[in-house]
Amino acid sequence: MKVIGILLVILGVAGVLLGMMMFGDIGVACIVGAIGSFLSGIGFIIAAGQFKKIQS
Repeated sequence: MKVIGILLVILGVAGVLLGMMMFGDIGVACIVGAIGSFLSGIGFIIAAGQFKKIQS
């Protein structure tokens, strides 16, 4: 679960960088999707920590 979170964070950062190079509405859509991916990745990382606490 932590691996999925890390991959989503990396994808989010790359998506924001690529979105800033794009023009118009496509760039905005790319940045919005990348921010969603970034936030989901952070959520997965936090959830993995919570599950580890519960199992201990």
